[in-house]
Amino acid sequence: MGMLSGWMRGAFARAFPEAETDFADIGVAETSNPEFGDYQCNAAMGLAKLLRQAPRAIAERVAAGPELPDCLARIEVAGPGFLNLYLDSAWLARYVERMAADKTLGTPAVGAGQTVVMDYGSPNMTKPLHIGHLRSHNIGSVLDRLHRFLGYRVVADNHLGDWGTQFGITIMGYRHFGDEAAMQTAPLEELERVYVLSYEKTKADPTWMEQCRAELVKLQSGDAENLEMWEMFMRLSMEELDRMYARLGVKYDVVHGESYYRDKLAGTVANLQAKGLAVESEGAQVVFLEEEKLPVCIVRKSDGGFNYATSDLATVAARVEEFNPDRIIYITDERQQLHFKQVFAVCRRLGFEVGLDHIWFGLMRLPEATFSTREGNVIKLDALLDEAESRALAIIQASSSDMDDAQQREVAAAVGVGAVKYADLSQNPQSLVTFTWDKAMALDGNSGPYLQYAYARIASVRDKYAERYPEGTPETEPLCFDEAIERALALRLIRFGDVLTRAAHQYKPNVLTDYLYDLAQTYSSFYQNVPFLKAPEGVRERRVRLCGVVATVLKQGLDLLGLQTLERI
Repeated sequence: MGMLSGWMRGAFARAFPEAETDFADIGVAETSNPEFGDYQCNAAMGLAKLLRQAPRAIAERVAAGPELPDCLARIEVAGPGFLNLYLDSAWLARYVERMAADKTLGTPAVGAGQTVVMDYGSPNMTKPLHIGHLRSHNIGSVLDRLHRFLGYRVVADNHLGDWGTQFGITIMGYRHFGDEAAMQTAPLEELERVYVLSYEKTKADPTWMEQCRAELVKLQSGDAENLEMWEMFMRLSMEELDRMYARLGVKYDVVHGESYYRDKLAGTVANLQAKGLAVESEGAQVVFLEEEKLPVCIVRKSDGGFNYATSDLATVAARVEEFNPDRIIYITDERQQLHFKQVFAVCRRLGFEVGLDHIWFGLMRLPEATFSTREGNVIKLDALLDEAESRALAIIQASSSDMDDAQQREVAAAVGVGAVKYADLSQNPQSLVTFTWDKAMALDGNSGPYLQYAYARIASVRDKYAERYPEGTPETEPLCFDEAIERALALRLIRFGDVLTRAAHQYKPNVLTDYLYDLAQTYSSFYQNVPFLKAPEGVRERRVRLCGVVATVLKQGLDLLGLQTLERI
């Protein structure tokens, strides 16, 4: 589509050399109805006033221009001035063949030479991951993989919450309520338990909160006992996080918590003061942001402590110095929108030229009584994934009785975890997601299991071909699209690179999930409406070859989403 858009801009420029515009905004879009071409350009309507001509006259002048590129068979003018573009079928077949042979499946390296730092995940330490943590890790890891696939140098940074008020509360709780036996068997659950007890006590006893703050100050001042306790908390937390990350398929290049930047906080405030940006207000150091129509940004509290804004400002400076990124991208929930607007505004005042994006997402919830848990407790992500695997195993046991137990459990893990991840990713990130088991585990809708099953079906077709025709060589049979459904499938295949670029740059994994679902549905129609193994020799081979290209694209797309593909379900 990028190539066609470029050609179309040139066609307009050649048709109207006298126009006072470079036609930079002109592009083409995919059509949903093949009667109106494979792609369509509607630019003539928007240019009528500038060019002082009727839209249809503009479109006709462009269509009557120079020779068409190799990829186009014809251009037609329709209605009030639509330009309908029809791809050449022979070119389309050759493109699909080249695409299948390319390790990036025809995806342009639009990010070559650019570095992005991605800040996602970022859980608070000493607490087990719960369902509220899924979206940041899940969406962030997909955007991470998409950018790498597009040629960007990505630095994935897990900015852990490991240095703040919560640790004073936890230290007090551990000292007074800790259970050594529980620490040996379920350390994070125990640390969460003592934190909750300690936090509740701060509400009833003001002196308790003062003691918590005192413990935090001792920690931040390097007290040996508190530092040893904190280091134990961090070790236990990282062991649990690493286990969960392996289960989720999440990987990071850098794991720096807030503590990593603690020695830079005082210097960050001093720099703001030296530049006249931070001033005293009611005993605190603040940056006023009236020009940006934002509330005041506190960078040092009246008690001398630092906050999240200070830490994030120090982190930006450190990332710029270490990685020299073109852009830093933060993936968090919607509640941090104001915080990042303030931090980014201060960064601009400090003169940072790096691009800064906050990609926020809506919260995830479960319908009441969908998933049982003790009243008042959040639902642990581990328990959610266990339930998903259990449900997947029941489905597999009912349909694949000839698999041994180990195979069934391996497939159940891939399908169950994939179902949970896909149920999140298939939604607009900024929407509130209500997770339901029926939708997540469906085998006949826009779900992870449906796409995994679609891939397995193609693997089955190819296995049957190899069994019946062991001497066959479908990979050398030139593609040719005699049937409309074959052509429709090919058109979807060649859009893969455009879809990945759009999903990455719009920060929307659901652009990719929608594409894969449409591709799988189109393949299903292809499979049901034309013969495969019973087709004449030659036709049979090229259809099996086309199946292989679909399988390759499905696998790559699911890999980018973090879902495993299985040869059999």
